[in-house]
Amino acid sequence: MHAEAEAHLREAVAIANIPTLLPVLVQLTGETRWLEGAYRPERNRGLDDNTTGGLPEEVQEEIRAAALAALVAWRDGKPPAMPEPPPELLVRMLGVAMGEEVPPEYGPMIDAELRHAGIAPDEPEPRVPVPRGFSVLVIGAGVSGIAAAIRLQDAGIPYTVLERNDRVGGTWLENRYPGAGVDTPSALYSFSFARHDWSKYFALRDELHGYLEGVAADHDVTPNIHFETEVVSAIYDEDAQGWTVTGRRADGSTETHRANVVISAVGGFTRPKMPTIAGLESFAGPCVHTARWPEDLDLAGKRVAVIGNGASAMQLVPAIAEDVESVTVFQRSPQWAAPFELFHADVPEPLRWLAKTVPLYRVWYRLRAGWTFNDRIHPTLQKDPDWPHPERAVNAVNDAHRRFFTRYIEAELGDRPDLMEKVLPDYPPYGKRILLDNGWYRTLTRENVHLVTEPIAAVRADRIVTSSGAEHDIDVLVCATGFDVVRFLAPMEIRGRSGRTLRETWDDDDARAYLGLTVPDFPNLFTIYGPNTQAGHGGSLIGTAEAQVHYVLDLIRQMLARGLGAVECRPEVYDDYGRRVDEAHEKMIWTHHGMETYYRNSRGRVVVNTPWRVVDYWHMSRRADLDDYRVEPAVAMAEAV
Repeated sequence: MHAEAEAHLREAVAIANIPTLLPVLVQLTGETRWLEGAYRPERNRGLDDNTTGGLPEEVQEEIRAAALAALVAWRDGKPPAMPEPPPELLVRMLGVAMGEEVPPEYGPMIDAELRHAGIAPDEPEPRVPVPRGFSVLVIGAGVSGIAAAIRLQDAGIPYTVLERNDRVGGTWLENRYPGAGVDTPSALYSFSFARHDWSKYFALRDELHGYLEGVAADHDVTPNIHFETEVVSAIYDEDAQGWTVTGRRADGSTETHRANVVISAVGGFTRPKMPTIAGLESFAGPCVHTARWPEDLDLAGKRVAVIGNGASAMQLVPAIAEDVESVTVFQRSPQWAAPFELFHADVPEPLRWLAKTVPLYRVWYRLRAGWTFNDRIHPTLQKDPDWPHPERAVNAVNDAHRRFFTRYIEAELGDRPDLMEKVLPDYPPYGKRILLDNGWYRTLTRENVHLVTEPIAAVRADRIVTSSGAEHDIDVLVCATGFDVVRFLAPMEIRGRSGRTLRETWDDDDARAYLGLTVPDFPNLFTIYGPNTQAGHGGSLIGTAEAQVHYVLDLIRQMLARGLGAVECRPEVYDDYGRRVDEAHEKMIWTHHGMETYYRNSRGRVVVNTPWRVVDYWHMSRRADLDDYRVEPAVAMAEAV
């Protein structure tokens, strides 16, 4: 091994995550003793990285020395002793690395991650002959659209992507407000097949968008994207067993596409929701939504009002507080937020080098992040019917979370009981999306930051008036009021086999779909990140998108292999799935009546979140079952190409 490379490796291993090194050691050496006795780390606490595993210094040094020796041997050409551990051992390895039991159903998912990362041989998806003229149209070039395009291209299936913006990136193109970033670890918020040299543990907007642009370019999908083309309608043609899709270009002209299959990848965070406030249109200064942030907006020395205190506000306000004259936050309801020690923290250069050059370390670090941020808390979000205090928590563990978060907020606010009274929620933790504290509470204690909890009565040309008549003079008005996420696929007009629109089928905001993907009367139409697919308990949007794209591609391959022209979800399958989703949600925290949340529609039904664990949905989406569909032979199957 080259001396310089060994020096880099030595430097990296000296600060590497100890629990991550243990499964790496097992695979490199074949010795399972690293999973036993004194080497077993303590359980991760909260969202902490648990770098030392809580182990004594001498044990840490023994692990680091063994890992260095094994990695040097691997770099010198010695293959891993255990390249393909059986699923039951993989579960044990992750369980030890996390300091807690991992259920056996995670074994196949861990195995798939290792294969996607190139750790073990990964059989390529079979290519099926494609009839001449067969094509797929993808709507949107954000995370889901990029994933769909890459997988279609890999499968040799002709496709076109229509994207309303002039670049790829979706949410991470449009959201560029100060402080914008992801609250899922960068290692997890990335495609399983496309690694990246992340500079921060939790990436900020520019790096996220650059990553997506890079993935699209590396996989050469951009030539298939029609930019600045917004889909206005998709009409199913029963005779042709396909869709006619109309797109509107930036100059107002239209273009028409015909496709056998349509994949909607528009996501849920595309339509900003402006507040309904009297006089809002009369404000004379800049009035912006966080999702439509002007590049030339200068806040220096300005009096800024921020309406809302959710995820975007929590990122924005600490980012601008030092530069503005004042920030006044208008809060509708308080939010729970968890400690977030690694926010804005840089990944040390040696660890970036380790992740780039040692795939085993990179993938096991990602797997640990996945367990922490995916399904770990799912059991604690179930309602305990015997719990005596349902007004404050849904079970005993949830109540312990409430006490922990309360103590944390008290510590952050210091001697500010006036703020404590305003910010402490009275509903159970995780009842709304849990936020991560990036300095929010401490920012609220600044002299130039003011928190207002009175409802806004009206907006005037240069001020906001609250219900008590108090007036707040402002120069800039920022609406951090989220998105219209319950009206999936709006405002597109989508008409199915019967001529009925999808909006009519869903009665405006009551969206349902089998696996969140498909609806009866709409053959060959699939909605990535559709109804009931957001993992509200954690998880990575990118992981969900990959699972759904995998399912859709499997279904398309079966269509082509069997000469099918149309597949349409059976109504009884659709209804049964919807019933199971609703029944599962009734047992979960998001149907608790103590708060309002964007997860629910106007009827109070949860339409955004999935009730399933990430691993449950992963298994559901591994293989498409044609028995779930009404199928039609292709009316005219041309010669395959």
